[in-house]
Amino acid sequence: MKVAELLESRRGNWRQLDELCRKLEQWRRLPAPVVARFASLYRAVCADLALAESYQLPPSTVDYLHQLVGRAHNQLYRSRRFRLRAWTSELLYAVPARLYDDRCIRLASVLFWGLFGMSMWLASAASPMPQFSTQLVGEENLRMFESMYETAVWDRDLGGGTAMTGFYQNHNTTIGLRVFAHGLLFGVGGILETVRNAAYLGAVFGHMTTVPGPRENFFQFVTAHGPFELTAIILAAGVGMRLGFALLFTGGLTRGDSARVAGRAAMPAMGVTMILFLLAALIEGYISPSAMSYEVKALFGVASSLVLMIYFVVLGAIGKSMMAGELPIDEAD
Repeated sequence: MKVAELLESRRGNWRQLDELCRKLEQWRRLPAPVVARFASLYRAVCADLALAESYQLPPSTVDYLHQLVGRAHNQLYRSRRFRLRAWTSELLYAVPARLYDDRCIRLASVLFWGLFGMSMWLASAASPMPQFSTQLVGEENLRMFESMYETAVWDRDLGGGTAMTGFYQNHNTTIGLRVFAHGLLFGVGGILETVRNAAYLGAVFGHMTTVPGPRENFFQFVTAHGPFELTAIILAAGVGMRLGFALLFTGGLTRGDSARVAGRAAMPAMGVTMILFLLAALIEGYISPSAMSYEVKALFGVASSLVLMIYFVVLGAIGKSMMAGELPIDEAD
């Protein structure tokens, strides 16, 4: 076969590499099998370019192959400079897609919200178990919560809000680190700690609905920051479970390698967890104790819940679809 005919028969590979380069420039992320295919195509086109130059094929063909090899080289050895478009795509599609598809986070969410709701109902006035909250939380702790919200002054100044924001950030992060650390106990510890937190918090919320005096102050305080704080606890629990389960289900890797792979996969969730804890602390320090009406604070709570729903569910589903269908690879002839 003549060289010109050989190169002509390889145009399908060139088109594939060109398409991969175009999509990488937009999405910048490939699954492992496609990475291997991309590298194979890159090597093949480099060989084609060498043949085209050696046999002095038409300049248009040589120029096209030069440009194609250059584009592929830039993608394979691209720099790590900050690119706003790439980071926007990462934060708005790739990260939500990973969180949306994370089974450990789904497990933590179902456990937490299911047990939280059940515990809150069992501790409420409609409960068939009147002593549920006392047995779970303890009478002394319940009296403490009641006294905390017996009276409230909703006019904390700026300095007080700043100080309490730091306190809440430290307190909330401690809770998150605890549920995360328990998850490292082969995942089982994370499940137990998630169950404990959900049942305890649900019982407190349910009990406070039965105390007419402190009830209004309690919900006046927790409504605005609750969505961010509780979601951050769930994410921390899910991250811990992922790392813990990786020590049990290694997929053929060593336990150390399995933990490292799980750790890299869990990094986006941990980053989002820290952001949510920070947002919750800011709201808890400035808005929750402020003189704003309950309607305004409830609006903050609703808006926070809506933001979380859009980010984790809507953008997560969109990002998953994009990652699944963005880079179809057809086998070369």
